[in-house]
Order: sequence, then structure tokens, then C-alpha cells
Amino acid sequence: MPDEKFKELQEFLIQVSIKVAKRGEGAIFAVGGDVSHKPLVEQTVPPFSVIKNPKLLESLALMDGAVIIDENGFLVAYGTMIKSTKVYRNFGTRHSAAISASKKAELVVMVSEEDKKVRIFKAGKMVMQIDPFQKGVERSVPQAVNVLESLGAGTLGALGTTLLVPGLGIALLPGIVLFGSAYYLTQSLKKRFGK
Repeated sequence: MPDEKFKELQEFLIQVSIKVAKRGEGAIFAVGGDVSHKPLVEQTVPPFSVIKNPKLLESLALMDGAVIIDENGFLVAYGTMIKSTKVYRNFGTRHSAAISASKKAELVVMVSEEDKKVRIFKAGKMVMQIDPFQKGVERSVPQAVNVLESLGAGTLGALGTTLLVPGLGIALLPGIVLFGSAYYLTQSLKKRFGK
């Protein structure tokens, strides 16, 4: 997928996820890759460009299960169960599914129904958390996507970190926190360059 198109898709999915979180609902969007999933509902909605039909995407995301989107931004499946490789301690089924999906997908955006946070996963790790109720967070999303683009899976795997609790992240922009390797990379760069 061309970088600009993928950046647009990431920003779009984060904005939709913020709306879902503000409604007090949960959702998972898995983009690209080969995510192992099983439909929980009959797939009666034909593939469509998710960016061109945000209301329909939001409606499908509110169903139980994940929404699978291809690299070109087209719906593949909705209301699906992501086949998790394991359940992760201290995390619910939605978090476990997001972690598992992110090992194969290019990007996973998850909305927690419990704490109403939007979490971004790449390469099996949570890399960003967004508080949808932070004032002006919607305006910070394009900068957050630029950070996601600069991370890449290589950066995430380079330091071999695992999931961290929110208190160990670094505030990036209003309402946005980085985790894992991104946090340590930022800290090491600050130390190295004295900033």
C-alpha cells in the first residue's frame, strides 16, 4: 500500500475509533496482512471502501467481533472472531485478539469498551494509546499517524519490549501516549542528544 494512502487509512480508522469510544462501545479494526479470523455473522455487506462510507463502517464495527480491512482500504469481513494464539494475562478477549491480529496485520486499532481508550498495535505490541476525551485529541491524530509511520515494525522489534502498563508510556501529544520500543527509543534519543 502506498504510504500516503496507508497514512490516510490509519488516520481515518483512528478518528472512527475515537467516535466509537465516545459512544462507550468497543471495536477492533485489523488492516492488511493475513489475519486468521472466522465470521460470527453472515457476511451480507459486500466489500466497500471504508473511507468512502464511514457511517457503514462504524455500524459494522459496533457488532461483536472484529472488522478486517485489506491493504487498499476495502472491507474484507466484519463481525469476525480473530483466532488468538493465546489469552494474555491481565487482558480481556478484545485485547488478546488485538495483540494476536497485530502479529500478522500491518495495523490493529482497538477500542476498549471498559476504559474507553483507543489502542494501536503493531507487530504484537501495543505502541500507542489515545484518550478520546482529551480536549483537542482529534487535531493530534495526524501527528500521531506520522509517529506511527516513523516507527515501523523494525523499530518495534529492535528493543524486544513487551506490553507496558499505561504509566510507563511517554506522552506524545495531548491525549496520546507511546509505549514499548517507541518509548525507549524516544528516551534514548533524548539522553543521546541532551533534550
